[in-house]
Amino acid sequence: MTTNTPARRILIADDEPLYLRTTGELLRKSGYECVCVPDAQQALEALQTQPFDLILSDLNMPGNLKLELLRAGRRNWSHIPLIVVTGVPSIPSAIESIRLGITDYLLKPVKFEDLLSSVRRAISSPVKTAPTPASESLEQSELSERYPEILGRSAPVMELLEIIDRLAESDANVLITGESGTGKEVVARAIHQHSHRRKHNFQVIDCTAIPESLFESVLYGHVKGSFTGAVKDQAGLLSLCHQGTAFFDELGELPLTSQAKLLRAIQESKFTPVGKNTQVEVDTRFISATNRDLETEVKEGRFRQDLFYRLGVIHIELPPLRERGADVLLLAEHFLPQLKPARSPVNGFSAETKECFQQYGWPGNIRELRNVIERAATLSRSDCIELADLPEQLRRTQHDGESPSMDLQDASRNQAVETAEHSYLASLLEKHGGNISQAAQQAGLSRQGMHKLLKKHGLSAADYRN
Repeated sequence: MTTNTPARRILIADDEPLYLRTTGELLRKSGYECVCVPDAQQALEALQTQPFDLILSDLNMPGNLKLELLRAGRRNWSHIPLIVVTGVPSIPSAIESIRLGITDYLLKPVKFEDLLSSVRRAISSPVKTAPTPASESLEQSELSERYPEILGRSAPVMELLEIIDRLAESDANVLITGESGTGKEVVARAIHQHSHRRKHNFQVIDCTAIPESLFESVLYGHVKGSFTGAVKDQAGLLSLCHQGTAFFDELGELPLTSQAKLLRAIQESKFTPVGKNTQVEVDTRFISATNRDLETEVKEGRFRQDLFYRLGVIHIELPPLRERGADVLLLAEHFLPQLKPARSPVNGFSAETKECFQQYGWPGNIRELRNVIERAATLSRSDCIELADLPEQLRRTQHDGESPSMDLQDASRNQAVETAEHSYLASLLEKHGGNISQAAQQAGLSRQGMHKLLKKHGLSAADYRN
């Protein structure tokens, strides 16, 4: 005797008639029972009188302009998973939606297969709960104490900490952008360490360090004999971060041929290792970083729009050091004890040096600041770092009295970044005798990241070994 399982019931709320009709029809063809309403008020009335297994809601529609439907849904029907689909995304709405405990946050236009995959996951997964009220509004000092790995007291940093605090416990994918040297990996690790995935791996996947021909094997794994050189089964990097976080560094460098396969793995939460017939399922959160403008990359056909939307549910733009005010001095005081030589008498900075630090534009950001401090602490013969101990480009800023922002408008800015990076890497290799692991550890980089920078600047660790 066969028992028919009742169809799962979905409430769809959206004020776009065409989207409402076509989405309802497609989900019905996929075996779901759908109730479609054009605004939040009718959605709330339906929730009060009928049972549902899922709510699929637009953001910008009558009755929900202040997220009224989302708030009421989480308050009165917290057992029902809720997916947001919006054509007008914003960081405030995304953060608040996540804080309320939504299951997914999708951007229009969304492909139906992506929507269907999200619906299936939402209905089969445990419902997320919103944070307790006590955690909703931490004071600035509490935020700083909670995230000691991110140094700073400036307004841009406090805003960044608030965003991290609200999204850390969610599973939303995060795209971190910003200039080179602003600390994108540090922020990614902070998000992971303060999430429910903290006990599992944070796996760095450097998109510039993996040859295109080996991308599938490295990311998804392979079985013995699947290609020449495959002498044993090898797990892929995605397998290593099951229930953890996958951090795609330099995402903008990912070849187009690899982007389509990555998108499929993210959408379906499973992939097929090279040479294997069965798929591997993974539960992974994706955080990505790039200093490229991915919207421009999408427009010019170098990056897939659907992958951009999938990985950039939440977009965080890191502030450059020149916009962080007194944070420059706070960071300098923090780095000095770490970077000065063991027997160095240096324990501070002169007033002129502090003023210079505040005036300079720091085109290489935090990475350049570390380099300057390490160089100055090594050269200084007194108990504090004097103006004469600083590189010429900093002293010139001090003597000329020019605003750092003026220097940043011309073509020499990129050269300043390159010079600062090259000098810093060379000093690290010299200090550690060409030991890449030790140099990477001091710089706060992965070995892959260090290799990438050395290759970029044409430096060889072997030239610094005794």
